[in-house]
Amino acid sequence: MKLEREVYTGVDWPLLDSFSDRTFSQRKAWIDFICETQAGDPVVARIEDAGVTVGFFVGVIVRRMGFQILGSPFPGWTTPYMGFNLRHEVSRADAVDALIGYAFSDLGCHHLEISDPYLSGEHFRDVRVKAQLVRTFRSNLLMTEDELFARMDGACRRCIRKAAKSGVVIEEAAPDGFAGEYFTQLEDVFAKQNMRPTYGMNRVEALIRHIYPTGDLLLLRARDPDGRSIATGIFPGFNDISYFWGNASLREHQNARPNEVMHWYAMKYWKRRGVHWHYWGGGGAYKEKYGGDTVMYQQFRASRSVVVSMLRDAGRMLHDAPRGWKRRIFNLRSRADPSIAR
Repeated sequence: MKLEREVYTGVDWPLLDSFSDRTFSQRKAWIDFICETQAGDPVVARIEDAGVTVGFFVGVIVRRMGFQILGSPFPGWTTPYMGFNLRHEVSRADAVDALIGYAFSDLGCHHLEISDPYLSGEHFRDVRVKAQLVRTFRSNLLMTEDELFARMDGACRRCIRKAAKSGVVIEEAAPDGFAGEYFTQLEDVFAKQNMRPTYGMNRVEALIRHIYPTGDLLLLRARDPDGRSIATGIFPGFNDISYFWGNASLREHQNARPNEVMHWYAMKYWKRRGVHWHYWGGGGAYKEKYGGDTVMYQQFRASRSVVVSMLRDAGRMLHDAPRGWKRRIFNLRSRADPSIAR
């Protein structure tokens, strides 16, 4: 089995989109979104076995601290899954082995990371691969609406009913001006904890500009009885998977419970479009109340050398450290190099 990179301008996108395991974040619009926001170089590689095309791999190459990294996806891209599109009978273990050799030899990358909802640890034979288990929730949208509603905890169901009684109305929003509206509410959410959002408004603008025209992006707005926007949400989806990308609301109106009823609207929207699984994007008690099943998926990474692997481990430890420790590390570095604080 081998991989061969396609000329990006000549990719047969309808062919790739025809694979049953295709997700919204593997499509051209999402790859373009990543390339713009991460200054990346797209990779679409045809997978051949004995001269026959059996699938494709998609990813993006970025350069960080002098290292060339192939992400499919990479942390910080606000992208859940990428990876492979393969025929049902194709060995994913063989595809992974071929990918690792291809990334390090043909593409000259130092590091590879991949998160694919259909990949598990058993697909990896290379000893350089490290795995991390991530917990999330997943709702089965093939259930009836009554069944989905009944699976929510009692408090969540009461919140949805309260929103209706309070006159909260959910509407499907147009893209114009939505990024600014969403980001203003997101800043209010983070301000509650004296924090700032982890990405800028330009990220939201790019997401909407690239994805909304494809029909893969649901933008929602909650209005109070006076017509004021009090909450917003962003939910991409394609094929079998939809996803909770983000939502925000104004603190002074949260008692009207706009968030719960907005999530319920999104679930019903993607259900009507034949989506099977609605993923909630990580853990958190506020997601658990919607009645999804707890699922564990694996994120994999491999480095060409021990040094790169050690640096990636250090980066993950810093990312996962409590905010107080991050602040102390930043302060120590600032004293050593005042330019860091600017």
